[in-house]
Amino acid sequence: MTGETVRLRPPDNTLDPRAVGWWRTQWLLLTLGPVTVLAVLGVFITPARTWLLAGAATLAVLGLLCTLLIPVWWFRVHRWEVTDEAVYVRTGFFWQVWRIAPMSRIQTVDTVRGPLEQLFRLSTVIVTTASAAGAVEIRGLDHELAAELAERLTLITQATPGDAT
Repeated sequence: MTGETVRLRPPDNTLDPRAVGWWRTQWLLLTLGPVTVLAVLGVFITPARTWLLAGAATLAVLGLLCTLLIPVWWFRVHRWEVTDEAVYVRTGFFWQVWRIAPMSRIQTVDTVRGPLEQLFRLSTVIVTTASAAGAVEIRGLDHELAAELAERLTLITQATPGDAT
């Protein structure tokens, strides 16, 4: 960067649409454990059966609503973009988080694929910077795009003057 200022602006790119399914699966798994525990306890603990089963049903309904609605909402608000000057990421709706990582501040670029991400052919790109705010993460990218992005970021940061501190 030759004296230019990196400006806060909305990033252009959305995540891969499969991220919605990935997030829905996470919500289902998060809901399934407590609902199962409450239901099993409700079957075996007769005096508390009504309350335990009512709790399980309520949690199941709330979990199902979250599973259906929140991933779609997240997909609409998560954005990212990489330019020759910076990595831009925006997340959140009520509490929006905008992160910009100038290329001269990037120290490492990693891709991570957890078991569910592998199932959905997705990856997370983690851009570590010399910032107290921590790494910039782009979750829910197609795994091939994530690999290309990591390679591109590596090439750009190698060509960018600065010591990333």
